Amino acid sequence: MTQYWCELAWLGGDTATGDVLVEVEGERISAVSTGVPCPEEAVRLTGLTLPGLANAHSHAFHRALRGRTHAGTGSFWTWREQMYAVASRLTPDSYFLLARAVYGEMAMAGITAVGEFHYLHHAPGGVRYSDPNAMGAALVAAATEAGVRMTLLDTCYLHGGIGSAPNQVQLQFSDGSAGAWAERVARLAGSSTGVRVGAAVHSVRAVDPDAMRTVAEWARAHEAPLHAHVSEQPAENQQCLDAYGRTPTAVLAEAGALSDRFTAVHATHLTDADIGTYGQNHCTICMCPSTERDLADGIGPTRRLAESGARLSLGSDSHAVIDLFEEARAVELNERLTSNVRGHHTVPALLAAATRDGHACLGWPDAGALAVGQWADLVSVRLDSVRTAGVDADSALGAAVFAASAADVHHVVAGGRVVVAEGRHVVLDVAGELSRNIAAVMEGA
Repeated sequence: MTQYWCELAWLGGDTATGDVLVEVEGERISAVSTGVPCPEEAVRLTGLTLPGLANAHSHAFHRALRGRTHAGTGSFWTWREQMYAVASRLTPDSYFLLARAVYGEMAMAGITAVGEFHYLHHAPGGVRYSDPNAMGAALVAAATEAGVRMTLLDTCYLHGGIGSAPNQVQLQFSDGSAGAWAERVARLAGSSTGVRVGAAVHSVRAVDPDAMRTVAEWARAHEAPLHAHVSEQPAENQQCLDAYGRTPTAVLAEAGALSDRFTAVHATHLTDADIGTYGQNHCTICMCPSTERDLADGIGPTRRLAESGARLSLGSDSHAVIDLFEEARAVELNERLTSNVRGHHTVPALLAAATRDGHACLGWPDAGALAVGQWADLVSVRLDSVRTAGVDADSALGAAVFAASAADVHHVVAGGRVVVAEGRHVVLDVAGELSRNIAAVMEGA
């Protein structure tokens, strides 16, 4: 057993609690006590300790584009061509090295679980590897070495657009049919302690309604999470309306995809009926504000979605930054910009999106809280940096959401294992690996 004494900890209420002792046996929390002086044998965690953060939407290889695609004009569609160029240069070996560094960066930001929306399945031109899941296996191995739990959201991607064949790059993503996708996913290794396998529909552009039904049936049969990109751009909605006479949300609903295991990623441009549908089906919405603003996609109706009964989670998506504190506060601050009103989401609700509800939508309902029986994930945030200095117990949660950054994370325990200590990853030279491996991928670009 290991004891962690937290100067301040968030136990789910409106304010932080002082002098909290968390006892860990193996990978789980065995006891939580409050008002306890620090035992001599306990590991002392200064600042504010939170449950582990969950990054509910990641495309690991997009990290190579940071700093290269943000300036100038363009749109999602022009950015996509730059992303395709990176995809065409990755192999299982190079993807493993890049992804390990990316997940190491996530660990240093306090992320203890990631949902990898994985569609880069094959070699250039769609050539199959001898192991058809070699790329997925590389991601799983990378997360394991970085100390981050993973839900591999194996993604069905069949078309280049509604009614269009995939282009040369998109052949890397496509299995040819939903049946072939299901056959390949069936060959994935069984879930280990720190790995779950889920499913994803890339989008209505890339998956037709009949294929959606196959993916939804697979997820239902395996009681697995099911995610999909939904209504990220107005052009996507218009194309869907032109082809099917319905919104992407309605198409997914008719295909049987929506349930409390379904997560709509982005959900930026929704109708009133769409919002009601997500609430009625108790779905989760994964907001990725740093990507949505980077690509000029727009601001999603997060307050109305929450009021409808949908849950919110957070993702760093294209990794313009990897900082869930930034994503959490953007959910609130973006609403303020569009409404000229403050106070749409409470601080505890934003923290829940980054922790409990993020883990739940990835198939980890027993993570994201500092409570007995939960995964032993503890993330300690400095309250003495230039961003957070001067706060007290009453203002600590607000400072974490509205002022702290990933750079303030100084200690991370994931599943009972120390992953970050004194602000450094205990195994990886993360900055060095990012530099080396991004340079290798981008060589010749």
